[in-house]
Amino acid sequence: MLRFAPSPTGDMHIGNLRVALFNYIVAEQKHEGLVVRIEDTDKERNIKGKDKEILEILEIFGIKYQEVVYQSKNFKFHSIMALDLLHNKKAFNCFCSPQTLELSREKAKKEKRPYRYDGACENLPAELTIDNQNPFVVRLKKPLHNIIINDLIKGKIEFTPDEIDSFIIMRQDKTPTYNFACGVDDMLSDVSLVIRGEDHVSNTPKQAAIREALGYAKEIQYAHLPIILNELGKKMSKRDNASSVKWMLEEGFLPSAIANYLILIGNAPPQEIFTLEEAVGWFDITKISKAPVRFDLDKLRFINREHLKLMDSKELSRYVGFADEDIGNIAKIYLDETGTLKELRGKIGSIFDEKVIPDDFFKPAELIRESIKTAPHFETFDEFKNHIVSSTGLRGKNFFKPLRLLLTGSEHGPELSDLYPYLKNYIKEIIK
Repeated sequence: MLRFAPSPTGDMHIGNLRVALFNYIVAEQKHEGLVVRIEDTDKERNIKGKDKEILEILEIFGIKYQEVVYQSKNFKFHSIMALDLLHNKKAFNCFCSPQTLELSREKAKKEKRPYRYDGACENLPAELTIDNQNPFVVRLKKPLHNIIINDLIKGKIEFTPDEIDSFIIMRQDKTPTYNFACGVDDMLSDVSLVIRGEDHVSNTPKQAAIREALGYAKEIQYAHLPIILNELGKKMSKRDNASSVKWMLEEGFLPSAIANYLILIGNAPPQEIFTLEEAVGWFDITKISKAPVRFDLDKLRFINREHLKLMDSKELSRYVGFADEDIGNIAKIYLDETGTLKELRGKIGSIFDEKVIPDDFFKPAELIRESIKTAPHFETFDEFKNHIVSSTGLRGKNFFKPLRLLLTGSEHGPELSDLYPYLKNYIKEIIK
């Protein structure tokens, strides 16, 4: 089993989506299931409805999964396993006050050394830990040996016991910490491979230590993906619009193109333009670049344009708000100068919206408008053009500029002769 484990605390980030895509691809390759685990244990930061939004985005991108698990539903298992660790002396109750721990942190900071828990409560007599009425947390005992992770992307990573430390697994309010909940839940779901961002590398040895302390023998593999940087080469933040999957969809990037781009970066695929299902055939998680990847919006626009070009004309027409093959063909012509559905809708909308004619071209535009209103239907652009020229006497700039404005709502754009075969059935509607 593989798992995708988002938190319902904000919009889905493209890094999260990349993780979801890779988990789906590898699950398909391994013929294993994929579970979506909503990590909702941080009640203060959870945003109502974000869990549903996450599942909707997965559906939009064609990411299929076997089940959805809410981490908060596993609290009883977390408690049972914490008690098991206490019973087997693999964990201990810690009564150190926040003030005491803060003093230790400040001391470590002054001495310019990493803070480590000093083990003050690790060997307290049993009667003190049972009868003590002070609030306490539960800590896992520091492992006695190095923890080695053979990462499918990063290779061998080794952590010493001091790097792992005697960390907290249950808070004072008896809720599990992130690492304890994840370590236990991966066991409960029989996870075989965890694919996630490299910001979780420091969590991995702690989760491995938890499973080892619980006597879980199955080895879980890991693959930590390098982070995605913004166009300035810095870590992406919420201030970067392109970091939000919702923003990209609203801007008119196709799900297929976004998926194509996120699988492409840091990878060496056999072709540049592909579908998610095609990627299942050649993707190799071990070949992902170890270096961070830089987000390139222009590259995404190019890939999006290529996916739009692959669409059937009638389907493309529906995407821009119509259901007509001619409109789809017009949209395809405009793809030479646009890269998103939002831009395409703007171009097509300008054709059918009321036109704003600059003063310099207002009079010739009115002459052309009246000529078109009374003209018969013409099959070719030359016939159409010659009729207007003959009936208005207009030539050169005074003809072509106002004609373009009347037909497209813009002074610049594709050749009118290319557009006319698909506009001719709408001419009277367009110029009214």
